[in-house]
Order: sequence, then C-alpha cells, then structure tokens
Amino acid sequence: SRRVHIAGITQNPDATWITQICRNLTDAEDGVLNDASHLIMDRDPRFVAMRSFVEQNAEAKIVLLPPRSPNLNAFMERWFKSLKSECLGRMIFFSQKSLENAVRQYVEHYHAKCNHQGLANESLLPDENVGTVIGKIQCRERLGGMLAYYHRSAA
Repeated sequence: SRRVHIAGITQNPDATWITQICRNLTDAEDGVLNDASHLIMDRDPRFVAMRSFVEQNAEAKIVLLPPRSPNLNAFMERWFKSLKSECLGRMIFFSQKSLENAVRQYVEHYHAKCNHQGLANESLLPDENVGTVIGKIQCRERLGGMLAYYHRSAA
C-alpha cells in the first residue's frame, strides 16, 4: 500500500522513545502493523530494539534493506523529498507541535487529495465527488494555501 503512517517525531530518538513507538505500532486496537504483512526497515543501529520488539509482537515480516541502498526503498525516499520540498522547506517551525501539525496535514493531503501515477492518477482515499464533470470548480487549501486541491462542487 502507499499509505504513510507517521510513527512519531522527536529530536532525540532514544531507547525509551523507540520502545513507545513499537508499542504504538503493535497496539491490538489501532496498531498500524495489525494489517501489515511486511515492514521495510533500514539497518540504523537505533532500530535494533525495534526489530526485536516487532518480531515478537507483530505478524508483519521485517525486511531489512542492504547497507547504503536508498534505491531499494525509492518510494519512501521520494515521499520524504516531496515532504521536504512541498511542505517543510517552505515553513519555519517554532515548536515541535507546529512541525507535527504540518506533517499531519501533509499526510492527510497526500492520502486524500494527491494523484498517484501508479494508481492511474487516482488518490488513495478518493472523495465521493471525484470525477464529477458538472459543478463549479473550487479550491481547498491546507497549511495557509501551500497545499491546494481543486475539485468540482456537487451540482
């Protein structure tokens, strides 16, 4: 799937933070890994504890990328490039909360409004009025107009 889930944002990813992220990912109620079959991870030493936690508490199979191989996870590399160029590179953040809000808004925009070439230019979560050819064209904006989505209003 092309769905992106932000596990967390921190300046200092220590063992306590990583453990909490693991608990969130494998939570029985709303853990992201509940329906996942695979989890692609790089070999960053900070993720060693995460790998063992996920192996013990989730059904998802961990796929480790070879060292220095960004092209094997090109989807995420491109997603981060888009996040940086379309959102983060255009804003100044004064707190972690404002950064988290901007990233959350970008992810919502990415899932619901962005066209994906690999999906025949459809969005991941299409609106019920997508494809309507009758009605006035309107613009929805996020993050003060930085992210824009044009659609036709229902007739």
